[in-house]
Amino acid sequence: MIEKNYQPADIEARMSVVWEDSLAFKAGRPDRRDAVPFTIVIPPPNVTGSLHMGHALNNTLQDILCRFERMRGRDVLWQPGTDHAGIATQMVVERQLMERQQPGRREMGREKFLERVWQWKAESGDTIINQLKRLGASCDWSRERFTMDEGLSKAVIKVFVELHRDGLIYKDKRLVNWDTKLLTAISDLEVQQTEVKGHLWYLRYPIEGKTFSPEDPTTFIVVATTRPETMLGDTGVAVHPEDERYQKLVGKNVILPLVGRKVKIVADDYSDPEKGSGAVKVTPAHDFNDFEVGNRHGLRRISVLDKEGCLDLLDNEDYLKGLPEGASQFAEEFNKVDRFAARKRIVERLESFGFVERIEPHTHMVPHGDRSNSVIEPYLTDQWYVDAKTLAKPAMAAVRSGETSFVPKNWEKTYFEWMENIQPWCISRQLWWGHQIPAWYGPDGKVFVAETEEEAVSHALGYYVEQEVITVEQGREMALDRNKREGFITRDEDVLDTWFSSALWPFSTLGWPEDAPEVQRYYPTNALVTGFDIIFFWVARMMMMGLHFMKEVPFSTIYIHALVRDEKGAKMSKSKGNVIDPLNLIDEYGADALRFTLAAMAAQGRDIKLATSRVEGYRNFATKLWNASRFAEMNHCAVPEGFEPAKAKETLNRWIAHESAHTTREVTEAIEAYRFNDAAGAIYRFVWNVYCDWYVELAKPVLLGPDSPAKDETRAMVAWARDEILKLLHPFMPFITEELWEVTAKRDGLLALAPWPLKPSGPTPEQLAMLAAAAGPTDPLISPAFVMPIFDHADFTDPKAEAEIGWVIDLVTQIRSVRAEMNIPPATLTALVLAGASAETRERAPRWTDVIKRMARLSDISFADRAPDGAVQLLVRGEVAALPLKGVIDVAAERTRLDKEIAKADADIKRAESKLANEKFVANAAEEVVEEEREKREAALARKAKLLEALERLKQAS
Repeated sequence: MIEKNYQPADIEARMSVVWEDSLAFKAGRPDRRDAVPFTIVIPPPNVTGSLHMGHALNNTLQDILCRFERMRGRDVLWQPGTDHAGIATQMVVERQLMERQQPGRREMGREKFLERVWQWKAESGDTIINQLKRLGASCDWSRERFTMDEGLSKAVIKVFVELHRDGLIYKDKRLVNWDTKLLTAISDLEVQQTEVKGHLWYLRYPIEGKTFSPEDPTTFIVVATTRPETMLGDTGVAVHPEDERYQKLVGKNVILPLVGRKVKIVADDYSDPEKGSGAVKVTPAHDFNDFEVGNRHGLRRISVLDKEGCLDLLDNEDYLKGLPEGASQFAEEFNKVDRFAARKRIVERLESFGFVERIEPHTHMVPHGDRSNSVIEPYLTDQWYVDAKTLAKPAMAAVRSGETSFVPKNWEKTYFEWMENIQPWCISRQLWWGHQIPAWYGPDGKVFVAETEEEAVSHALGYYVEQEVITVEQGREMALDRNKREGFITRDEDVLDTWFSSALWPFSTLGWPEDAPEVQRYYPTNALVTGFDIIFFWVARMMMMGLHFMKEVPFSTIYIHALVRDEKGAKMSKSKGNVIDPLNLIDEYGADALRFTLAAMAAQGRDIKLATSRVEGYRNFATKLWNASRFAEMNHCAVPEGFEPAKAKETLNRWIAHESAHTTREVTEAIEAYRFNDAAGAIYRFVWNVYCDWYVELAKPVLLGPDSPAKDETRAMVAWARDEILKLLHPFMPFITEELWEVTAKRDGLLALAPWPLKPSGPTPEQLAMLAAAAGPTDPLISPAFVMPIFDHADFTDPKAEAEIGWVIDLVTQIRSVRAEMNIPPATLTALVLAGASAETRERAPRWTDVIKRMARLSDISFADRAPDGAVQLLVRGEVAALPLKGVIDVAAERTRLDKEIAKADADIKRAESKLANEKFVANAAEEVVEEEREKREAALARKAKLLEALERLKQAS
């Protein structure tokens, strides 16, 4: 028995237990042994994370695909897991230690600290997994993985060692994003560009051989900079090769103010003649662009900052080399001064010597660490790198050939732009939490990369015995006694970038590098659902690693979803106070309502503007379905054994079978094409408009009437159509549909495992050949006899039933629209004249007279050769239906009202168009504000069109 009120929380808790106890989501179920696999890997959320709206969207869309394919008979593996999130997790635990006034990381030592992190992970690290379960994610939770699991760690070590052996991993001194607070390199994704109000300093650099005078421009060249403190590391000044002002100076030197170092003037396209003075200082060790300019011109790299962002001058051989006598005094004075304090003092010193031409206010973007909020330094340091350029070539070729395709396709352009300009990938991090780099150093710094310490020791001892650094006997002793090699060979303390281990996710989670049968069955995966912001950081790297180690692309389709913004279109952020917590929405409206909202708004390539009112609206949609199911149950609607809807005799019942088949095709095709919003829209229209508003309403006279064969058939059909709805809606709203299926369908088995409404047919010859080739004769998990679910869309249709019921619906709908436009009170009944009606209309109208009169608020329905004078004429499926409204409405008053409404719409259109025509407004206003004005204009135009249509109709009645 269906409860009177729809209570999402009760249903969700109960259904979660049912699914878990029945192992509904387990991959490799015995009943799916011969089924075609369908695999998706979850983008592993950070173990420190909690569910945010991006997670909710991403996982809802993945779940729709998984539930859809599971119902289509596939052996679905939705692989869940979490990422160890190096920096984030280490910060959480360090902050915890500080808050509890316990010893810090350094005092604890590496081993004890890591024990503490693992303890935290065991206690608090599953928060987001439990939240994903609340959302209804149908992952195979028995296969949950963690990027620091033993098996995944083994994969990481193997990949590192093999790439190093192949020359694709190496150590190099390059610039990295350096966090001076966390004291580690970080990835570009962990850098936030923040707009800062600062200054632009125009500095005079004296030209070598000329006596510097601030009043004589021929004695100096002016460079503009936002960072005067890094000038101490300048090794060049760049001017554009075609800038006539400086052509005679190219190749000459300037003297670096305060320091006295000779700095060469070079010609390089990087300098923009239109910006600043047209000349820029080149500091290769402190700017990513300058690093490349320095490489092109062979300029020295002089790092003048230490890891904590203080000037490092006194014992800095690179800095002191080539300086004139007396420069060491300046080094002593400024050594270990914080970079921002140094900036102020250096500018003061430059001003005192006349080296500052002018200072201008300057707003610019400054990189900050997303966790430390510290200003990020481009820092020259030794790090481990992957030769990403080499690995990117096959990854680009795979997308160009169509082995892997992006949806929407326009994201391929972004992918190629990033990949074609790819730089070496810095994979080392100065942290303790993570996969420690499998590299050991000998006494002379020689590196030994190996999968285990024993293997590294063996290589090292063999090498140093051969080099006669140690004797054979010493080597044997060290090999046997760990204490005797202490200090002789030491492991690299750094860990790997989190993206390195997550790049292996599609195959490491399946058991690779072991010869696991799951690797053969579930790799490559089918689809990846992810956000555009990690195309480069994760998607591209999975492509590289998958192709290199598995010799196959990791997924055939990459679906890129957009952002979830607030209802005005602004990006959600804590600082704006506009963050919407999905868990709060689930608590208030239910997971099904949130899921359906996100799916219904997930148009390809368009950001989602999420308003709480939309979620509330879809909760009402769930309530509508609930109440319709209760109505069916209360009227004893049930599907009898052996019922065949195609054999229904009643026109209304054949019509709902026709509409159901049409909607099933529509929903199926939309999900297959990743048009989630179209699929949701189709099922919404079918449930609310077709089934509830029309079919159930039109069926009520039969259901409430005397017993008859028509009533029996209608009861069966009401229940059958409801069950089809539950199947189609299940991928979007799994909780309510599973509950109603259990209570009303009265069948064995779960809805989650019920067959999708479109019946499968056999595979084509081409697909059979493909499947046989994929399976192989001895494959333990894939039988060559399995059948791929390929669906025959030529399902039940009845054009005659659609024509009749469609005519009734269109007629009632248009009459209701006119009544609303003309402000006709509900109590006022109007007449209807069917003018020049066809034989079909004359034959069907009497069957539906009572229904049409009741639903359209009519007093009478009659036939005539032509429409009466003064009647509003409606064109219904090619025929005229007339409403005589003389004496029913005050035509003059109604025309005045419509004229006022049209004038108001015109004013709204003019106001919006005026703003949108203002170039300054469009350029300077926030994106969401501009979009809001566009929406206002479109809404006003649509409103005006309807009003004009109503006015035109009114003229017929006058």
